[in-house]
Order: sequence, then C-alpha cells, then structure tokens
Amino acid sequence: MIVNKKEFTGGFVLLALFFIVLTVMFQPIFDGKNAMAYLDAMYNSISKGSVNYFPSLRENVKSLGDKEVDIKLSYTTAVQAEQSEKLFSTAGAQVALNGKELSVQGRISSILDSCLDDSDLMYHNKGGEVAAKYGIDPRRTTFNWWTSLGLMEKSLNGQSEFKVAKVASTVMKKGVETSYNYYEIEPLDIMDELWLVIFSLVFYVVYTLWYGFAILFVFEGWGLNLGH
Repeated sequence: MIVNKKEFTGGFVLLALFFIVLTVMFQPIFDGKNAMAYLDAMYNSISKGSVNYFPSLRENVKSLGDKEVDIKLSYTTAVQAEQSEKLFSTAGAQVALNGKELSVQGRISSILDSCLDDSDLMYHNKGGEVAAKYGIDPRRTTFNWWTSLGLMEKSLNGQSEFKVAKVASTVMKKGVETSYNYYEIEPLDIMDELWLVIFSLVFYVVYTLWYGFAILFVFEGWGLNLGH
C-alpha cells in the first residue's frame, strides 16, 4: 500500500529517468564508444600527458658526464640476453655475450640516452621506428630495456656506484615504465578538455545523488522508514 502517492510517484519518475540516462550512456554514441569507455580513454590520455618526464630525465643523465661503467648482467633466458646485447651495442657500448650473461663496458650516459631515445619514441606511439631499429616487437624492446636497467641498478649498487644506480633506476621507472604502460594511448593536456573534465566530475556527483534520492522517495512514499 502506498502511503504518500506524490512522493512515491516523484521517486519512481526520478528512478525511471535515471535508467533512461544510464541506457543512453551505454550506447556507442561518443566516437564509437559508450560514455564510460570514452571518459576512461580521455582520463588515460590526460594521465599520460602529465607524466612526460623525458626532459628532466635527460638532465639527470647529463649530470653523469663521461662516467664509464663495467658491469655484468645475468638474464633469465639466453634469448633476452641476445636481444639486449643489441640495445647496448647500438648505444655504443662494448658488449660480450656468454649464454645468459652480458658483459657491458661503456659510457653510462650514452647507454641511458639511447634508452631514453627508444622510450621517447614509444611514448609518442612510434613503435614502428623502434621495431625497425631492433627487428623485434617494440614492446619487447621496451621490456628488455626495463629488465636491463633493473640488472644495471643491482650491479652498480654492488660496486657502490649509488648515484649512477639511482639515475638508472629513475630512467627505468619514469621513462621505460611510462612508455610501456601508456603505449598506443594519445597524450592529452587536461586544459584541452577542462570543461568536459569538470562536467564529468559534477555529473558523477549529481547522478549518484539522483539515484539515492530516487530510492529514498520511492521507499518513503511506499511507507518504508528507518527507525530504532
């Protein structure tokens, strides 16, 4: 039995409109995507646009000057060691391959600059250039750089080269990881979509309250109340 028909009807109408809007939001009418997928892609692009650390990373690498390193890197597979050999030789280092192990000698700034060159290409979705450079999938190249820098950090720390190890780690985390995780996503400045960002956030709050009040009015109109 409905206690308050006016309140119940108002809540029912709000609830019906809520689901009509929800149905529209699930339609692929936003560049072929539904509202959720479109906004998710937009926020991913904005997120990528805010993590372009390459200028500062190159300054960090530049601070290492002409520092030479002599390190040994042990990989889990011979295939990855062989693929990684080309990374270092392309960077101008002297490399010796022995099964799963690489012996690398060279200027650390040249190695890290080469890594940043590849990561920068990946960040700007130019994986084709990276693939042409090394002859393998560009994501695989990025993963090999990530693995190699992790091994370099460990080896350099073992030599008490803590400053160099820290720069290598920073390049790995802010350069290589960023490029790998955001590959094929277009970077976007938040100011380019500021009004849509504001609208989506306000709409989220309003839409949530809309549903809450609709349920409240329906149940109160129906005669259901919380009490103790």
